[in-house]
Amino acid sequence: MIPWLETDSPFPHPSTALTEKDGAAGLLAAGADLSASRLLYAYRNGIFPWFSEGQPILWWSTDPRMVLQVQDFKVSASLKKRLRQVSKDDRWQLRFDTAFEQVMRACAAPRKDREGTWISEGIVAGYCDLHKQGYAHSAEVWLDGELVGGAYGVCIGRMFYGESMFARVTDASKIALTHLVFFLREHDVKMIDCQQETGHLASLGAKPIARSEFLRRLEHATALPAISNWTITNKISL
Repeated sequence: MIPWLETDSPFPHPSTALTEKDGAAGLLAAGADLSASRLLYAYRNGIFPWFSEGQPILWWSTDPRMVLQVQDFKVSASLKKRLRQVSKDDRWQLRFDTAFEQVMRACAAPRKDREGTWISEGIVAGYCDLHKQGYAHSAEVWLDGELVGGAYGVCIGRMFYGESMFARVTDASKIALTHLVFFLREHDVKMIDCQQETGHLASLGAKPIARSEFLRRLEHATALPAISNWTITNKISL
């Protein structure tokens, strides 16, 4: 059994999350709300929301935790070629935070490889509040003035938590992620939380680490000063 949280309930410790033998590895609690304060507290403690439409709010803390050390980010030969093309073509622009809600809604749009979305209206509202407070950010790819790719997540101190990506043209989500990773490198962010292990994330250089190690690193990174300027528009330099 997992605890049901009221709006004023504290989270249980991540170590109490269900294990694989329980059938829902990493599930920690249910209920509460998606207020900005609740979300910030969750992220600071290695907890994230993930649930489908019609379900109560479910909170998770997976073990192991999939993370991308930014220095380990892999850029394939084909992506390098694509990035060089983008950097030389003025029709492309790479931005941060000029269309945060648009990026979220594009990530929530139906896709051929999945049914439904976990990015509900409540999720959109909660993360847009975080964006207004300076904690949630979008990396954006624009082509001829149209948003064609992007990624969004939460940044606390020098810790970034990746949430979702989308692409409307080939490689646009990979370009957005590369744009984000290079920016985070420049601002001394060492690690991106990827939450759950997938083959795609592994192909980009992400690896699982023990939750205890993740929480230890998290405590240090979130205590560092926040990045002060996300308004930069830049080109990726390989």
